[in-house]
Amino acid sequence: MRHSRFWELMAEEFGATYAPTLAGSHVLGALGDRTAQEALDDGVAPREVWLALCDDLDVPESRRHGREVPPPRD
Repeated sequence: MRHSRFWELMAEEFGATYAPTLAGSHVLGALGDRTAQEALDDGVAPREVWLALCDDLDVPESRRHGREVPPPRD
């Protein structure tokens, strides 16, 4: 996962405004008591950070790969 995809998923799940705040303030024990932003800055893979957030914040499995957008109606 690229960093850009990580931030896309964050915005989809938590909102574009709240995602950076969450990444900078929510401490994750699974990542050594670091925030998501600290973990990314320390070189932890974005996928590992995303999954740690999902686990900690109870994001359903069905949304861990992004929200599905319904196809356009004809």
